[in-house]
Amino acid sequence: MKSDAGPPAGQAGGWDAEAVRARIGELARQDPEFTRFGSDEHGYRLTPPLPEAALRAFEERYAVRLPDSYRAFLARVGGSGAGPQYGLLPLDEPLPVESEDAVDDLREQDRRPGFLAAPFPLRGEWRGSPAERFDEEAERARVAGSLVIAESGCGEFVRLVVTGPSAGQIWFDDMTWDHIRPGPDFRDWYLSWLLR
Repeated sequence: MKSDAGPPAGQAGGWDAEAVRARIGELARQDPEFTRFGSDEHGYRLTPPLPEAALRAFEERYAVRLPDSYRAFLARVGGSGAGPQYGLLPLDEPLPVESEDAVDDLREQDRRPGFLAAPFPLRGEWRGSPAERFDEEAERARVAGSLVIAESGCGEFVRLVVTGPSAGQIWFDDMTWDHIRPGPDFRDWYLSWLLR
């Protein structure tokens, strides 16, 4: 599969769903024992794409417009599953009533009124001090306008900026060491995993 086989040329945010699914099938055949990081969690399976009505409902509920490449992926390729780290998290499924998983706490935080609609404040890498480690309010403010889309384990998460000048960009959030750093856009992040 060529590196440009993801989104077709000339389509902002577009994805060649058939090519993506074929490549994921190839990855699964090459790794039947799930030895690749995170594959034992997502099992090289994608959930069905999300209907346009579900995407619009999410955007209206949280007063945001999902970045084009991510939105198109959800609409054409899959709603969650196979992907970098432990795979893509579902956009909008009910959260567990009682959960001790940090990712569930973050997904709940992301869905608080106004959180996603607030502009993402960071412009470059941020490293906190030990004194800032337990300041939950400051942590929320630092990542407002972003959505947790994947978990890396050990307190590390992948965020997608949905609001502000960095919309569409991936940020890596290491909550254990209070370190947030910018990454590529969603398309490049996903394709780098897919084409490895």
